[in-house]
Amino acid sequence: MKYALDWTTVGIYLFLVFFGWLNVYGASYDFDQSSIFDFSQRAGKQFVWILTAFGLAGVILLFDSRLFNIFSYVFYVAIILLLIVTIFVASDVKGSRSWLEFGPISFQPAELAKTATALALAKFMSSYNYKLKTWKDLIPLGIIVFIPFALIILQKETGSALVFLAFLLMFYREGMNGIFLLLGLLAIVLFVVAIGFSQTIIQNDRGTLGMALAMSIILLIQFCYAFFFNRQRKEALTLLLGVVGIAAASYVLNIWFKINYDYIAIGTVVASCVYWIIIEMFNRHRKYWLLALISFGSLLFCYSADYIFNDVLEPHQQVRIKVLLNMDDDLTGAGYNVNQSKIAIGSGGFLGKGYLNGTQTKLKYVPEQDTDFIFCTVGEEWGFVGSAAVLLVYLWLLLRIIQIAERQRDPFTRIYAYCVASIFFFHLTINVGMVLGIMPVIGIPLPFLSYGGSSLWSFTILLFILLRLDAARRIGS
Repeated sequence: MKYALDWTTVGIYLFLVFFGWLNVYGASYDFDQSSIFDFSQRAGKQFVWILTAFGLAGVILLFDSRLFNIFSYVFYVAIILLLIVTIFVASDVKGSRSWLEFGPISFQPAELAKTATALALAKFMSSYNYKLKTWKDLIPLGIIVFIPFALIILQKETGSALVFLAFLLMFYREGMNGIFLLLGLLAIVLFVVAIGFSQTIIQNDRGTLGMALAMSIILLIQFCYAFFFNRQRKEALTLLLGVVGIAAASYVLNIWFKINYDYIAIGTVVASCVYWIIIEMFNRHRKYWLLALISFGSLLFCYSADYIFNDVLEPHQQVRIKVLLNMDDDLTGAGYNVNQSKIAIGSGGFLGKGYLNGTQTKLKYVPEQDTDFIFCTVGEEWGFVGSAAVLLVYLWLLLRIIQIAERQRDPFTRIYAYCVASIFFFHLTINVGMVLGIMPVIGIPLPFLSYGGSSLWSFTILLFILLRLDAARRIGS
């Protein structure tokens, strides 16, 4: 049997790792630091992490590829136990209890949990002729993802936990109905609208614009579904006339009575749900039950958005969301990092200021500029051209991983490959987005570029397990 390692992907990995090392040096560099190999500084320490990551990659390539399938559940259970232990023994680091300390070395088990979960999902979905056809088929997959997600939340490491949402992309590729992705998008839109306009009062404290807009979105979805997709135009127009009538009556009655528009909006959505259920019962369209259920679920979600925002999220997370939604500028507080990051990137211009010449970087204006905000260093010193080139390299890596996935005959490797692509895509999108100020700051590293041994090890393990599985393909058969 012949084996073929994907050297193109290895080359992309090496480029990103060494380019990341150079930028860690640039981000942490000061004028008294003489060498990139100064092991008392971040760049020197990162070089050690790089060497150990190369060692890990080499060891992984020596393993029999079948072991990753055979011991997938064992690895998953071991990581789950480690996550549980971490909750109780980890030290408090910036409000999070997610780091285990072994002498001078700190490690974050949550990083390895992504690889363990990917392997467990690939094992389950490739066994017993499993097919992802109905929502019931999602239940065991949801449990596999939810357990590490919940444990990482308990460690107060929300950013790392949210990465597990990336597996939805793999589920979609493997047959999950696209309605689940649309529901996720709807939830985000409703949350943003309900919270973003929650402080905008309608007509002397008679309701909030956020609730009115959220309910309007739900009603608009109902109308479009019935009118355009289900082609039940009579029912859709009846809904429209009913909503317009309720709105007009509320406006008129408000002249004599003080009416809370929030209750009117909520009541209108409840009435619309009852309307669709009645149509379903008498005409048996068999599609309006789902519409009513989604509408009612969206209503409950909007009604609980305020509770989620104020009672579930931590204060610093609330402020970050407020800054993102322009509810609070806070340029000296939670918005400081993003503001300084955008200044640094903008000051780089088209070609950048040159390596080690970034003033924002050298004067330490951007906190975490060698970890979560490493991309602002790239933007300042390498400019638009350098930043675009780095993003193109990441795109190349993602396309190579997808290509690896599509050429697999073994479903285990294909599913795992799409897990890897989804995780990399999520990290890249969120990290670059938060540096540019278009995503909330949730504190996740940029793969292979950000400083840190835990992230470098975890991304290396994640990628090289895939390369080892791919290398086991028989050539010419």
